[in-house]
Amino acid sequence: MKVLITGKNGQLGQQLQKQAPSGVTVIAHGRDTLNIADKAKVLSVLSEAKPDVVINAAAYTAVDKAESEVEQAHAINARGPENLALACREFGARLIHVSTDFVFDGRHSQPYQPEDIRKPVSVYGESKARGEEAVEAILPEAIIVRTAWVYDRDGGNFATTMLRLMSERDQLGIVADQIGTPTWAGTLAKSLFALAQTPEAKGTYHCTDAGAASWYDFAVAIYEEGKAAGLLQKDRQVQIAPIATSDYPTPATRPSYSVLDKTRLTKEAGVELSHWRQVLRAVLDPHKL
Repeated sequence: MKVLITGKNGQLGQQLQKQAPSGVTVIAHGRDTLNIADKAKVLSVLSEAKPDVVINAAAYTAVDKAESEVEQAHAINARGPENLALACREFGARLIHVSTDFVFDGRHSQPYQPEDIRKPVSVYGESKARGEEAVEAILPEAIIVRTAWVYDRDGGNFATTMLRLMSERDQLGIVADQIGTPTWAGTLAKSLFALAQTPEAKGTYHCTDAGAASWYDFAVAIYEEGKAAGLLQKDRQVQIAPIATSDYPTPATRPSYSVLDKTRLTKEAGVELSHWRQVLRAVLDPHKL
């Protein structure tokens, strides 16, 4: 199987390159060699590569910046997937497009199902929702995978930011009234390959690690597991206080509840998901991964 990956330099793109199963040939592109907003370039690259599967891990993810960079967000998150879907249809490749919990408004009190209606409340969420709609319209047999709160041991993400701040500050206030699920980029990468190797898979799936947490819960876990893994000094004391979203205003509105139901993924692709805290412990411990 030949798999073309977009967004190779992001944390998901890097994990996809690391997690590729045996028998899978990966062709990885970053924005420098494949800007998915460029329709002609997309057609040219896919025509030459002739992949069996395209995994779209490229995205504009600056949630707050998107409020003022509307055109840039839509170019990558809406027109990009549209271009990939058109090219996949022309060259007979399967498309797996990665999307987000931000397509929902966060007003649910129980996990979102793949078929739930999209109601984005931010420019970023709107751009990702438009991307999903374009993929569905052009390539009904495509796979859309929504995820949330993605992090890895390296790069710019909540976990690495928290570890840095915890080594610099004695007090932190972390939002406690937004609920979702942390997701290791490696969990997502493995799940995407599982779907790629499930011929009958199509439509929308959800993928995060198991369980639910607030950002405050996640931060406390990072502090405790970071100490246990030797990433923070054992005697380092940081006071982590829960705060309300209203105490930390941001340009973009975020869903207050965005836990995703993963039942379809586990049943149809055989993916086993571990609790997010267990996964975090392994990710932060250099001897575990």
